[in-house]
Amino acid sequence: MNADYRIIAANAAYVREFGGGRQISGRACYEVSHRFNVPCDLAGESCPLKMSLEAGEPQRVLHLHHTPTGEEHVIVETSPVRDESGAIAYFVETMRIVRQASSQAAARGLVGRSPAFVAMLDKMMRVAPADAAVLLLGETGTGKELVATAIHEASSRADGPFVAVDCAGMTETLFEAELFGYEKGAFTGASHRKQGLVEAASGGTLFLDEIGELPLNLQVKLLRLLETGTYRRVGGLDWLPVDFRLISATHRDLAAMVEAETFRRDLYFRINTFPIHTPALHERSSDIPLLANSLLGRVDRKKNRAFSPAALVWLTQQRFRGNIRELRNLIERASLLADGNSIELEHLTAMADTLPAAAPCLPGNGFALDRLVSLDEVENRYLAWVRRHHQGDMDSLARQLGVSTRTLYRKLEKLD
Repeated sequence: MNADYRIIAANAAYVREFGGGRQISGRACYEVSHRFNVPCDLAGESCPLKMSLEAGEPQRVLHLHHTPTGEEHVIVETSPVRDESGAIAYFVETMRIVRQASSQAAARGLVGRSPAFVAMLDKMMRVAPADAAVLLLGETGTGKELVATAIHEASSRADGPFVAVDCAGMTETLFEAELFGYEKGAFTGASHRKQGLVEAASGGTLFLDEIGELPLNLQVKLLRLLETGTYRRVGGLDWLPVDFRLISATHRDLAAMVEAETFRRDLYFRINTFPIHTPALHERSSDIPLLANSLLGRVDRKKNRAFSPAALVWLTQQRFRGNIRELRNLIERASLLADGNSIELEHLTAMADTLPAAAPCLPGNGFALDRLVSLDEVENRYLAWVRRHHQGDMDSLARQLGVSTRTLYRKLEKLD
């Protein structure tokens, strides 16, 4: 391309993917890619050509480009080409469609096109080729495991395994046995050697979900694994090497936990090489119609049904504190109530009055004692009961119990 945005030449792949097989030489790049009448920067987009011209060096952006099958997320890298005098004469652009996310309703994977979603996707695609540890930060229900899966699929380890581990509620014995595996005879019932999840992830990606829920004593064991790249099976003697890419996720404020000394500072820096914020649904509300149609296609027993305009408007006005998980739940329920060819507003709101505004903190049977015990024993039993039944995070539980998060963790550690 020249500095006037005109395409001088293009290879067959570009013509096929973005030009629809038509001749594109001499046309403006913004016309072909965006169907704009003016350059990207004049239409509210970042223009990699202008950025490269001003910086005098390569620039990269993530854009939505038109293709024969609709708009797609595309990584655009623009590099200046200088003439004999050193002046910039032309630009070379390379483009790569992001296959791990869709800007249209899709049967699987990540879906979105809002600025918040695109900002997240850009970071994902930047870090995917590297082996850097990624920390996904965001509210519950924002699709952190889908994000982790997409990073894995875009990485050089895509042909390797993706192993997900839920760290919430892990006891020390369970943590070691699940992560590191065990040898035959390591404990009662260990009738054979069992492969651990760390070993299963070798050559691929290990995803540690809700890492903020790990007690301090287990954080130490994880830190050693990450620092040495070795582990030892329960009941084993040898330290075994392992090679995996780490992605962690949490809805907790780990930085605050570090200051409160409930999360190890050294582990925090180990897992937080490249943080990515997964936006809540209220941060990407313009994506709700797209997400709703995608989710309907995934959960509906009848195919090709759609939302009525009133239903879509109502969905975009909701807060969805449970984010995509709550949206999916609501849509699946509505699809079961609807008999016709569309999902109407009344199908979405039919059961709304019967649902609690938020899940109760401690569902199930109440706490009770069958005999007199010491006050220390009462506290220990109560904390054990609370840990089994509490549905929220440790911060909210500590507030309800009237203690600091640090104190709560210390008391819970004594139970293990």
